[in-house]
Amino acid sequence: MPKTLTIDVRVGPAQRQRAAVADVRAGLSALPRSIPPVWFYDETGSRLFDRITRLPEYYLARSEKEILGRHAAEIVDVSGARALVEIGSGSSEKTRLLLDAMAAAGRLERIVLLDISEEVLREAASRLGEAYDVDVHAVVGDFRHDLAALGGGPAKLWAFLGSTIGNFPPSDRRRLLERFHDAMAPADRLLLGTDLRKDPARLVAAYNDGEGVTAAFNLNVLAVLNATLGADFDPAGFDHVAVWDAEHSWIEMRLRSLRAQRVTVADLNMVVDIEEGEEILTEISAKFDSGLLAAELVGAGFDAHRRWTDGAGDFQLTLARPA
Repeated sequence: MPKTLTIDVRVGPAQRQRAAVADVRAGLSALPRSIPPVWFYDETGSRLFDRITRLPEYYLARSEKEILGRHAAEIVDVSGARALVEIGSGSSEKTRLLLDAMAAAGRLERIVLLDISEEVLREAASRLGEAYDVDVHAVVGDFRHDLAALGGGPAKLWAFLGSTIGNFPPSDRRRLLERFHDAMAPADRLLLGTDLRKDPARLVAAYNDGEGVTAAFNLNVLAVLNATLGADFDPAGFDHVAVWDAEHSWIEMRLRSLRAQRVTVADLNMVVDIEEGEEILTEISAKFDSGLLAAELVGAGFDAHRRWTDGAGDFQLTLARPA
């Protein structure tokens, strides 16, 4: 059992509903239309994404895990941290490599978790507390708004993995990194996972796998809106599309309407007319080079202290310190 287990609910059903109303109203009112990727993750979406991480085309999770398997002890040593903060905890599979390294070095005093899903978070917090016998502080919240709730205690390693930072355009990335900076103590360190630029064919394949799992994941966002906001999207009326945008250096996932259709979103008192062939943007996934990433970190008040890549040079972990 954990020494102490604290669950801090910052985002409950009412707050999540308000956020969905604001996000979806803004996205469907704009042209081109969009749906924020945070709404992928109901129970079905989480299960589908777990399957995606195990697909042969989706190298990102394997590459990041390879880096952690090789360098976790070094990362922990260089960071000087005595606590781990995991942003978007999910199953915590990869961060266990960091936790194991901290525990082996006798430096693990506390675990802090942040996730939008209370059910997933409670399960992860209980499991990790039992495995490592340390204090666990779990925050049900949105990393866009609730990072300040994670501070305090010993020097922390803030793990923001999976190239989640790539889901934000540059201006939003900067604001998010600035929020990290403002929430961190001078002795804290940020461990940031980023996917690197490579052959566009490999990138597109990673987001449009042969089994159709990513397509099902993308289409599931419509089912989430139907359940959350009383919408009547017909997922069978859309195709999954993944394209490489060379100008912005990112992959775009979209949903393309197969016919002209009218969608009602009851909770928004909103009717949306979608033309045949019209596409709704559901996610971007930016791809970086080391120089661009270092410049973005400096712009947000960090020093890109150390970096590690997998053997193929596909993925990078950067350890950054507040400047």
